[in-house]
Amino acid sequence: MLWSLLSVFQKGNAAVRLDGAVMESRGDEEESNDQHNQSSGAAECSSNSRPENFSDEDDLLKHATTLTNKQRGNEVTVRPATLDALSIHQLAAQGDVSQVATHLNKDSSLLSRQDERGFTPLMWAAAFGEKTVVDFLLEKGADPKTIARERESALTLASSGGFVDIVETLLRHGVDINTYDWNGGTPLLYAVRGNHIKCVEALLAKGADITIESDSGYSPMALAVALGHKKIQKVLEYHILKLYKPPT
Repeated sequence: MLWSLLSVFQKGNAAVRLDGAVMESRGDEEESNDQHNQSSGAAECSSNSRPENFSDEDDLLKHATTLTNKQRGNEVTVRPATLDALSIHQLAAQGDVSQVATHLNKDSSLLSRQDERGFTPLMWAAAFGEKTVVDFLLEKGADPKTIARERESALTLASSGGFVDIVETLLRHGVDINTYDWNGGTPLLYAVRGNHIKCVEALLAKGADITIESDSGYSPMALAVALGHKKIQKVLEYHILKLYKPPT
């Protein structure tokens, strides 16, 4: 199960396993500081500032879209799997819009088909940043408001991955900006956790609630402080000042 074993506000970076390799999804601030060798990720903070429920073994809001090679259709076998053998969910995650279209032409009900986790093709595409597939599925009538078994949403997955273009697209389609998953994580909290500044800004611009806390009791600002995401802190502070600025 994709988001089971996850606990809000433990440390770590998002990881997507493709073809046997681990690709770390890093935040905007970290990417701008590569010259300082911050390969461990901006989501890590010192032991002195780390909340009590951080641990060295677990990941903070670890990206729920960690797929095995088999799940994503990349399993190496003696006879490679053909595209026809892949599910529409796998094809959406891979960004193969032509094969997604072929599957839908054969069976239009696949558009809203949920897998064993409750994920739709749209959710898989959003989780992996496949904007072309997201646009195609939405054009075909995919419901961006679908909630999976653990209350994951396309917006939460896109926010966690830092895919601001998909976040903005989903927001234009009227999704719930403050939707929460099984452990109280909102799109804004996931964007903060991932150090995804542009996603945080996009969510705040559309009215994301900065007062919502996770089940562990962390608000977006508290999480940003705990993780040492200074640029995120400044974005949140500026937003708060705008909200409470007295009228002139």
